[in-house]
Amino acid sequence: MSSRTETRVGLPDAGCVKRAGGMELAGGMEQAGDMEGAGDPERAAASRRALETDGAATGPDAFPAALREALGRRGLSLERVSERLRARGIGVSQATLSSWQRGRSQPERARSLRAVEVLEEILELPGGALRSLLGPRRPRGRVAPARGESAALQVLGEDSVVEKALGERFRHFNQETGSLLIHDVVTLGASGTLSNLTTTNVLRANRAGADRALFVLSFDDEQAEPLDIRVTSGRLGEATYLKKLKSLVMEIHFGRELAKLDTTVVSYAVDVSPSRKPATHYERWSRANLHEYLQQVFFHPDALPSGCRRYFRDQVGSPPRAQRRISMNDSHSTHVLASRCKPGVHGVAWDFGTGEFRHGIAG
Repeated sequence: MSSRTETRVGLPDAGCVKRAGGMELAGGMEQAGDMEGAGDPERAAASRRALETDGAATGPDAFPAALREALGRRGLSLERVSERLRARGIGVSQATLSSWQRGRSQPERARSLRAVEVLEEILELPGGALRSLLGPRRPRGRVAPARGESAALQVLGEDSVVEKALGERFRHFNQETGSLLIHDVVTLGASGTLSNLTTTNVLRANRAGADRALFVLSFDDEQAEPLDIRVTSGRLGEATYLKKLKSLVMEIHFGRELAKLDTTVVSYAVDVSPSRKPATHYERWSRANLHEYLQQVFFHPDALPSGCRRYFRDQVGSPPRAQRRISMNDSHSTHVLASRCKPGVHGVAWDFGTGEFRHGIAG
């Protein structure tokens, strides 16, 4: 059983998708309990068949790919696997398991190789199925992550929702392009909840041949599911809503291959169903320098905040700093314009006198 419940909502030739979307990057593991279905013979057989097929892969990516596949099929979080190994007298941290499944390091010492053998039992795999995929010993130290992965990790941290939502694709997340200018328009409804997000993103190609980009949007509140996606510049190639992660992965095609340093514009709008609580802030996470970022927030006349402020975080979850009050105008809106933005989290917050609820976006 996959640890991700997927609802594929992409209609590549329609440009409009029902029941899709999301905004935000929340940390933490998505597994809330035991989902491995221990003792299910059909499931165990499926795991063995899948790995026997995948086992044909060779090279340094074979072991991490097989480990990720087996973990996903069994529905086990890294925390749960670490606990099970510890119960068998083998101490392997979540951080180490995370490095193994991303290919940043591999088990080599006797204790680690014993852990791999026990992992095969926990994941209901044939003996040697994982260990046989290990390559030769590597030089001491961890393997450096790919440039795109490293930049994203600096802002998102380890095991973020974005990393889980993208899976294999996180390692090369939008390396072919970089954002120059982003304009977010956030619209709140009469209950103070997010009703619509419209984004325009100007991208520049880092290499020739770039023709698409990924965008990950999520919610903290499971009731705040998006209702509709409209791509007005670009073409929606795929949209997958991962319900357990409360996240949507959108792949938007540019409509042509870009030359190096060429630019393109991607624009999309997402309508959202009401959440349980009013939204109190919206954040944009960027892993690279932006020339300019503009965020506008429009409030409903029946749900006006008592005050608004802008802020910046160095990393998702870190304390906000550089906070400053911003005013509203006669159209019941406020905005923040930032130039020469460094990587990090740019946000606008407002006060309704209710509990905290966050939205945001990465891409």
